[in-house]
Amino acid sequence: MSLPHLFSTLQVGALKLPNRILMAPLTRCRADRDHVPTSLMAEYYSQRASAGAIIAEATAVMPGCSAFGADPGIHNDAQVAGWKEVTDAVHAKEGRIVLQLWHGGRACHPLLNDGAIPVAPSAIPITNDEFHGPQGKVPYVTPRTLEDDEIPTIIAGFKSAAENAKTAGFDGIEIHGANGYLLDEFLRDGSNQRSGAYGGSVENRARLMLEVLEATIDVWGSDRVGLRLSPLNSYNSMKDSDPIGTFAWLAARLNDYNLAYLHVMRADFLGEQQGDVLTPIREAYNGVLIGNTGYTAEEAENAIANGQLDAIAFGTLFLANPDLPTRFAQNAPLNDPVPSKFYSPGAEGYTDYPYLAEANV
Repeated sequence: MSLPHLFSTLQVGALKLPNRILMAPLTRCRADRDHVPTSLMAEYYSQRASAGAIIAEATAVMPGCSAFGADPGIHNDAQVAGWKEVTDAVHAKEGRIVLQLWHGGRACHPLLNDGAIPVAPSAIPITNDEFHGPQGKVPYVTPRTLEDDEIPTIIAGFKSAAENAKTAGFDGIEIHGANGYLLDEFLRDGSNQRSGAYGGSVENRARLMLEVLEATIDVWGSDRVGLRLSPLNSYNSMKDSDPIGTFAWLAARLNDYNLAYLHVMRADFLGEQQGDVLTPIREAYNGVLIGNTGYTAEEAENAIANGQLDAIAFGTLFLANPDLPTRFAQNAPLNDPVPSKFYSPGAEGYTDYPYLAEANV
């Protein structure tokens, strides 16, 4: 199987990528109890440095917004130092790595955040899943409505985190606007039922996301800032009454920002919502478009060849195959991921997946 388009170079903002096989952000809960990245994380990311670019996992921009417990942050000096070990390890292997900046919104839980009630655009809880807490599954709590006069603090948190990401040696940042976390909650009308400047029309619902982009572009410049979206994903009880219209409008609006890239998940984790979101987004958006969710190498090659996408981000395939580009190039067998170890502590199911050369011994 020939994959000439996947292995062609690509200019993504300020970064020239050696291939179009990107590593998608995957929360794997290997940070320590203080949300500091660990040496094990440095090993994990450096193993995957052959990606065109690594998009590192969702990382909290401020205290009190943890949704997973062992999720990393980038809001204090220890966390910055931990991430610096990661970026140094990736750069030592001539890789490129950007950091996904994130606020968990209503997916956060008081059990992880010193009893603090999570914030959201509206006081609507997640109901299609339960929170996986220290003592097992418990219901998500009803969040409190984030008041308009609190929103500047959120924007400032993203901007400070962007500055810290630069100090930590990243090559850029990705704003997490997907999967039912705070910015996505504001954007989609199933979770945003407020009035005022941040509710109602799509322009108002998108306001916080765009203000976060503007604040972080002030730090990095637009050519090192990307954005991730998930128009159909119903994970974390997310729905929109008009996903095609909402996200086509947003894609066109994003042309004003000259971002490094737009990263779009094409499908729903839970299979509840279906549709073609990539075609209208491709028609509306003029910049680099990255696709994600369930691509095979052949499908990715065809999507790039026909101009639908510019690159593909692979998630669990990259988790299970640290040398994924090599395996694609050689049409070699792929390791199977081990879901039971996705969020467990330690190296098992994280840094112990074999390289192709090891597998052939």
